Amino acid sequence: MQQVTKLKKHNDPQLAEARRTQILNAAASCFMLRGYHGASMADISKAAGMSPGHIYNYFDSKESIIEALIARDREEMFDLFNRIEAQGGNLLESLVEAADEGVERKYTPEHSALQLEMLAEAARNPKIAQLLQESDQVARARMRQLLTNLRQQQGVDIEKNLDGAIEVIFAFFGGLLGRSVLHPALARATLLAVMRPTLRQLFLGNSLF
Repeated sequence: MQQVTKLKKHNDPQLAEARRTQILNAAASCFMLRGYHGASMADISKAAGMSPGHIYNYFDSKESIIEALIARDREEMFDLFNRIEAQGGNLLESLVEAADEGVERKYTPEHSALQLEMLAEAARNPKIAQLLQESDQVARARMRQLLTNLRQQQGVDIEKNLDGAIEVIFAFFGGLLGRSVLHPALARATLLAVMRPTLRQLFLGNSLF
């Protein structure tokens, strides 16, 4: 995925990363409360406890902040995938068990509000749409690699319904964004009791019906 702006150089990389995280967290809160258009750089700087000029030392624009938030969300997913692969053992069962963490990440009003705001903005803003589409493409490629490794381990047909399975898996977790808003009281255990066996079949490329 191409960066809209290159990371600016700072004398203390560790401090710079902490400041970037501080700004991203503040921006996420502002976007959730006011929407992408309603949240100004002044709002973000106030929430971050920094001057607007200080914000621009790290990000050129709101769009570059959105890009960083998209990248951060994707990297969190990749970190989960990497931990699963590093565990060794039965990759299928490790992936199914990881559904719990995926649900916890997606099924929160805070996370959903931010993601839905990004999707709404993407419907209006071609640049944001492109960023999300590029991120989704990278994520699908990473999932394809993971499922290829899983199917090799299980000794099943690697290509069987692979692309369709990936789309349905992503649709499952993407759909949780809306469900967390419409039915926030839903018990995670109720959801996972059905999702786990369903995901197991999808990972292997089996038909659900």
